[in-house]
Amino acid sequence: MYIVFQKNDDSIAMLEFIWYDILYRPVFNALIYIYNNWTDANLGWAVVYLTVLLRLMLLPLTIFAERNKFKNEELVQEIKQLDKDFSQDHVLKKEEIRKRVKARKVRPWTKVVSLGIQLLVLVLLYQVFWHGITGEKLLSNIYYWVDFPGSINIVFYGFDLGAKHDILWAGIVAILLLLEIYMDYKRTNPILRKADLFYFILFPVATFFLLWILPMVKSLFILTSMLFSIIIHQILRPFFKSPEKK
Repeated sequence: MYIVFQKNDDSIAMLEFIWYDILYRPVFNALIYIYNNWTDANLGWAVVYLTVLLRLMLLPLTIFAERNKFKNEELVQEIKQLDKDFSQDHVLKKEEIRKRVKARKVRPWTKVVSLGIQLLVLVLLYQVFWHGITGEKLLSNIYYWVDFPGSINIVFYGFDLGAKHDILWAGIVAILLLLEIYMDYKRTNPILRKADLFYFILFPVATFFLLWILPMVKSLFILTSMLFSIIIHQILRPFFKSPEKK
């Protein structure tokens, strides 16, 4: 029994080391360093810069995900045609769909990994903001080579980054998400079915409600990441878009 408890304690200690020393403190100190040196003591812009740096680090995964996105758009059109061609033979239709997916080498894991890392940073940012931004936590978590910032300014153009129930920023994210989903459907499926319409409305509404109950800094993080994705998508589109077939 003692050995079992010791193994559990070692596992917990390892997880705490990974979370605190490998994940939490580097993100925290990166935020404070940016706050001290790049943003003239503006925590909102520090969050924006940190988000952009994160997305630049994930740029290879983003490029793969964008390539898959363009492939998926073409794949959707092919699947529609297969639905018509093999409407009476579902087994053969599934086999043909598998062949098309394999031929296009669609790798959904790239987007999953990228979103997973961003979600992890979102959680870390939550911990940083609520448990390490003031008082003794700030002093105990800061690296020796990062200047102590003193009192942290959490006001971003009149908005409190820690304030909950913020309608404006959560609303901006929800509207942008709604437009992004609409444009995706417009490219891949011009006719919205009831199930599509349900997702089209429910997902932005759920996102708005979630961000509404969280600190406003979460909306700023997600909005910056979404704008980065939109810009990268427009830059890469000419490179990945296949020439239109006659």
